[in-house]
Amino acid sequence: MIPYGRQDITKEDIEAVKDVLSSDFLTQGPKVPEFEKEVANYCDSKFAVAVNSATSALHIACLALGVSKGDLVWTAANTFVASANCALYCGAAIDFVDIDKNTFNISLIDLENKLVIAKQKNNLPKVLIPVHMCGQSCDMRKIKELSEIYGFKIIEDASHAIGGHYLDSKIGSCKYSDITVFSFHPVKIITSGEGGMAITNDEKLSIKMNLYRSHGITRDSTMMENEAEGQWYYEQLVLGFNYRMTDIHAALGLSQFKSIDSNIKIRNSLAEEYNQLLKDLPLELPSSNPNIISSFHLYVIRLKKESMISHKYFFESLRAKKILVNLHYIPVYFHPFYQKLGFKRGYCPNAEEFYSTAVSIPMFTRLTNNDQLFVTNSIKESLGY
Repeated sequence: MIPYGRQDITKEDIEAVKDVLSSDFLTQGPKVPEFEKEVANYCDSKFAVAVNSATSALHIACLALGVSKGDLVWTAANTFVASANCALYCGAAIDFVDIDKNTFNISLIDLENKLVIAKQKNNLPKVLIPVHMCGQSCDMRKIKELSEIYGFKIIEDASHAIGGHYLDSKIGSCKYSDITVFSFHPVKIITSGEGGMAITNDEKLSIKMNLYRSHGITRDSTMMENEAEGQWYYEQLVLGFNYRMTDIHAALGLSQFKSIDSNIKIRNSLAEEYNQLLKDLPLELPSSNPNIISSFHLYVIRLKKESMISHKYFFESLRAKKILVNLHYIPVYFHPFYQKLGFKRGYCPNAEEFYSTAVSIPMFTRLTNNDQLFVTNSIKESLGY
């Protein structure tokens, strides 16, 4: 079987984890701040807050920006549910923006039109969460310009995109956003087992996120509301959560991070090979932008109308050949939970069309030439070529 994604664990990774298991600290030790510093330096940003998942990172990012009851958060319709759930965790309302047909990212035309209408109705979002789908950055400079006009904050959901570039910056520089969130789930570019990280250049946001990830507790006397009663003393300042990353996970992440650039090169090389092998078929292949280097977390193909087969048949025929393709994603508002909030099918036509035609085919660093040939030949057979 060939999965759509797979972790790549080396002997060095295993040794790094074993070292922590033999150390004095399994959690709240030196490896987490080491990992945070490594990622922040790589992204050319100032602060990083490691947590137990990207979902947790999205949650504390919203909290740090003051998202609460009565607020409105917007995100892309085609994303994993965590990009929307994080707003609801804070008591805020959520709404969706349609995607661009070519990039799969948030549509700038739809976003701007929606903002104009929202301003007229005095119902602008407090925060926008653009999602870097498949690892390709959204047009963050334009989104930043819109944020300055309409007054919303920006959280980049870069769960797919660590190691990618936008214009002259690495994704995560926060040059065009308040906070960027990464995921280190096993199928992502690098893994810490489970884990995530929130990146920012704003020290105040960093301090808030650090509080929220660890029960809202501080031992920093400069932050306390009362005088310390002894060396044991600490204070809970806000209602926080146990979202901490362990040193075990951080050690794996640190070891994995050494190969971040080589992983991106491999994934882009695999994407170029797919482009050549699939170019003459009735498929829409991923778009490219000379100003963006995608991390290619996913390689998504879409059926053209002239393919003459159904989406379901195509998907199931590849699965039958032991190619574990996947679909990223069901539009968030299709889910029963969101339907009960009042969302209806037809709300974001481009996202729905994408859902009805898209298939994520295998993309991971140890995908061999033979694997790629088997995948592409199987696609040709399923299409009747």
